[in-house]
Amino acid sequence: MSEINGSCQDRFGGVREALAASLVLDGAGASAAVFVDGEPVADVWGGYADPARTRPWERDTIVNVWSTTKPMTALCALILADRGVLDLDAPVARYWPQFAQAGKENVLVRHLLSHTAGLPGWTEPLPTEALYDWEAATSALARQRPAWEPGTESGYHAFTQGYLVGEVIRRVTGVSVGTFFAEQVAGPLNADFHIGLPAEHDHRVAPIIPAPPATEGPALEAERTLARHWGNPRFSADTANTAEWRRAEIPAAGGHGNARSVALVQSALACGGAVGGVRLLSEAGCERVMQEQSNGKDRCLGVPLRFGMGYGLRSDELPISPNPRTCFWGGWGGSLVVVDLDARMTVAYTMSHMLNPGTLGDDRGLGIVLAAYAGLAAG
Repeated sequence: MSEINGSCQDRFGGVREALAASLVLDGAGASAAVFVDGEPVADVWGGYADPARTRPWERDTIVNVWSTTKPMTALCALILADRGVLDLDAPVARYWPQFAQAGKENVLVRHLLSHTAGLPGWTEPLPTEALYDWEAATSALARQRPAWEPGTESGYHAFTQGYLVGEVIRRVTGVSVGTFFAEQVAGPLNADFHIGLPAEHDHRVAPIIPAPPATEGPALEAERTLARHWGNPRFSADTANTAEWRRAEIPAAGGHGNARSVALVQSALACGGAVGGVRLLSEAGCERVMQEQSNGKDRCLGVPLRFGMGYGLRSDELPISPNPRTCFWGGWGGSLVVVDLDARMTVAYTMSHMLNPGTLGDDRGLGIVLAAYAGLAAG
């Protein structure tokens, strides 16, 4: 077993053990955190922060968490809705007039949050650099025709969701989503999470270690699905290790943080809108996340998913929690956050080594979640 640093209450010792077991599998580094009632009951990390295994994973090591960034962006939209400056049932074009092209006049803000807008990827060919060019990425989406009738079913918007929701946030607030998150969420909470990473933090970043190419079975099919739906613009997991990626605000996939920062931020949602003496939204505002927007086989991922307002929701197919009022999402390669509004618990896992080349993760994060619930039950 790998050496694990940090602290956890005795009843959550299984979280430490699950993290140690995960490091045996991936041979790299990771962090895990569990917050209950807004307080850390497990905050642990271990392994290495570089592929050569020369630099230990430290308390302040951060990593690109891929789509675990999405709940951070969604939380920003929920905060604005709670303040009454963003109507989630309004047409997107109310805030972004140029969006009302190509049959998108009736696309609603909530369709963007729930992956039901019919814009899962760009159809207009774009260079990789377009991911770093906000105007290019959003203008192409404004011109695009939906691939299906918006609001009728989900089709995972792997990259596009961040630009779509982020542009609405920019139009409403006058600042970018990364700036809004930093000023209104991460700053007040003192959370070490960044949507657009300043250069002074580069030395703390654990580079992403891509999964080996798949050769057969479900992993190969998942890799083909990735290329089919999200291969434009061209990118690879190594893209996350470039300075261009780190500096850009990519609100669906480019966030950098660790398990502690992810769990801290999302604990506001788990705890009725406030954590650490900082209120981000009301209790009623938190409940919006549980409003079901779609329920069925996702057109792109090919698996049954139930989406709420910006988060996946617990379902019979994905019983990620014993409690019904639970939402979650994870990132490419394995990162994960689970937010249980009934238990007032948040569980997060972040890592550098991607084991699965497809869009869905593996069992490492699930092991952390199961250990957290075991600890909760033991109390």
